[in-house]
Amino acid sequence: MDQKKPVAQLNAVLAHLKEIFIGKDDIIDLLGICLAGRENLFLLGPPGTAKSAMVRELSKLLHGKTFEYLLTRFTEPNEIFGPFDIRRLREGDLVTNTEGMLPEANLVFLDELLNANSAILNSLLMVLNERIFRRGRETRALPALMIVGASNHLPEDEALQALFDRFLIRVRCDNVDPEMLNAVLDAGWKLEKKEPATQPGIDCEDIFRLQAQIGAIDLQGIRTTYLDLIQKLRNAGVAVSDRRAVKLQRLIAASALLCQRTAAIPSDMWILRYIWDTEEQREVIAGIVNGALEADMAGPEQHHPQASANALPNADDIFREVTNLSEKWMQADLPMSERAVIKDRLRYLNGRCAWIGNAAQRQFVQQPIDALWDQIMKGL
Repeated sequence: MDQKKPVAQLNAVLAHLKEIFIGKDDIIDLLGICLAGRENLFLLGPPGTAKSAMVRELSKLLHGKTFEYLLTRFTEPNEIFGPFDIRRLREGDLVTNTEGMLPEANLVFLDELLNANSAILNSLLMVLNERIFRRGRETRALPALMIVGASNHLPEDEALQALFDRFLIRVRCDNVDPEMLNAVLDAGWKLEKKEPATQPGIDCEDIFRLQAQIGAIDLQGIRTTYLDLIQKLRNAGVAVSDRRAVKLQRLIAASALLCQRTAAIPSDMWILRYIWDTEEQREVIAGIVNGALEADMAGPEQHHPQASANALPNADDIFREVTNLSEKWMQADLPMSERAVIKDRLRYLNGRCAWIGNAAQRQFVQQPIDALWDQIMKGL
């Protein structure tokens, strides 16, 4: 079989998802890279931001078995891994009936992951890290290609930190920019109509073939830059363990593979923007990674499109826009439709402000936002 065919198939799947989920290109590219690299991905964001929808749509295009579950504090192991086989139990064998459950799935989505309780925590840790299901004397390798977890908050309990640590990539999923809302509505309505159409797809066996090709990607050309970048992150207080540094190489290689290159280049290291542990680290890490990428992107290579993109909010840009919105709001003859647009935009900027990493900058930008809200409320 042509080795390039699985790459083309997966890229077609990702392109299809980008047509449906407007403004989520970085998340979709990371899903594809984690799928090719057989690593786990964590989605952080409020309800209604298409976290579940993206994974479900991906599962439709992946010709394999999918397992999805919404975790609560009361979720029991049987709900995730399956109940004990009663017939075998009568014979004295402690065997789990895993039909339709996580141990048989190729794509696993665990929503509200951080609700996991101690009863299933240890089993999940082994599943996430080693792709092994162990229960009693029963041990089996899992066919999971990728495991996606989602939550609207970061772990607060130290016990859950170990679970969170098993997700190599962490990405924020927010509402899109209001300026893109019309395109989102159009894409959402097409999806709602469920019109029959030819959709791309890829077999699980082809994904396994992709994963097997990862080791053939040449990383020597970026080794020095990568070592320097890891050291800079560690010096900035970002905990990049030796284990994580080794595993991240698979995703760098996956980035090169999906760009149909046989060797990695510095722009493939864009994925390191998404290894943060806390909200405050996002800006620090992005600044360090972007600096390394900008210094090495002058060459003629086909750079990864995400290498030049930066989803983090810029405090100066938000401040300037809020100032312009405030001046516009004060116009006496401003139509009601324009005032509604200003309100929507301000809500969006308020959400973006919360993700400014520098506390002083965040507070500085928040002040004019709050002031404009006060003016808006007084006029109602």
